[in-house]
Amino acid sequence: MSKIVTLGEIMLRLSPAACHCFVQVDSFDVIWGGGEANVAVSCANYGHEAYFVTKLPKHEIGQAAFNALRRYGVDTRFIARGGDRVGIYYCETGASMRPSKVIYDRAHSAIAEADPEDFDFDAIMKDADWFHWSGITPAISDKAAELTRLACQAAKRHGVTVSVDLNFRKKLWTKEKAQSVMRPLMQYVDVCIGNEEDAELCLGFKPDADVEGGNTDAEGYKGIFAAMMKEFGFRYVASTLRESYSATHNGWKAMIYDGKEYYQSKRYDINPIIDRVGGGDSFSGGLIHGLLTMPTMGDALEFAVAASALKQTINGDFNLVSAEEVHALAGGSANGRVQR
Repeated sequence: MSKIVTLGEIMLRLSPAACHCFVQVDSFDVIWGGGEANVAVSCANYGHEAYFVTKLPKHEIGQAAFNALRRYGVDTRFIARGGDRVGIYYCETGASMRPSKVIYDRAHSAIAEADPEDFDFDAIMKDADWFHWSGITPAISDKAAELTRLACQAAKRHGVTVSVDLNFRKKLWTKEKAQSVMRPLMQYVDVCIGNEEDAELCLGFKPDADVEGGNTDAEGYKGIFAAMMKEFGFRYVASTLRESYSATHNGWKAMIYDGKEYYQSKRYDINPIIDRVGGGDSFSGGLIHGLLTMPTMGDALEFAVAASALKQTINGDFNLVSAEEVHALAGGSANGRVQR
């Protein structure tokens, strides 16, 4: 299997049990997660040598984050230790017409204040096959944006395939700041992943598709994919297409373009959604695995969509399904019968 490196922030997620509101509970469930950490866990589940790169404090909460990654087979040897705090986010799970809510408490986290001297990116990227990052990481801080740039440059020096999940977060930065940072970073990217909002806010491309109205036909994305590929030279552009009927009922599919052909996946009706947080990350992890191991981009996309559909039935940020379970769903087994 392949060596896959991801860079980002793992956070302490504090969530009310079930679908309770923040204001009505006296305790929170502890869950670990964060964009690129979620991707690393998925890749480890599929048998890859998955490395997560970040900085964590030396105290016990930092160690708890460290242990959460190790539990699921992620290699932590390149994690720097130091700094004062682990980023926190509060997540309230919505239901029906009530949306989920996220509140960040992540300013001045260890990775947000990390310095280039904390990491030897040439050593990290040596013999790697794939490097993945998301738009969340450079949004954390200017220092984290510089780390992202240095990691991308090291990946290119070592001939590593680079993927990005654009992942715009309006609570972290403006679209103007996002575009000023993200567009220059695209020169290092081979595989660009993002939904229609991400592409518009991070890169300035808007698809001709009424996503809010449920009109997510692939035709509306062809022009934007071609324009993105022409401007940035991506090898692949992929987008998830979420039809949001309620907080607990979504349609889910995706499409991919390689400069010649467009491929649209089968559609999944996810009802009820248990936890949609990490759905996009599980798509990225599935796509990375698929593009590394499968004969066609269509096969890779079907695996990624099935993996991310399954993730949204699992509580927490991490996707905990095996490759065999994903293949079973992608191959048509969606009845949910007990496996005996």
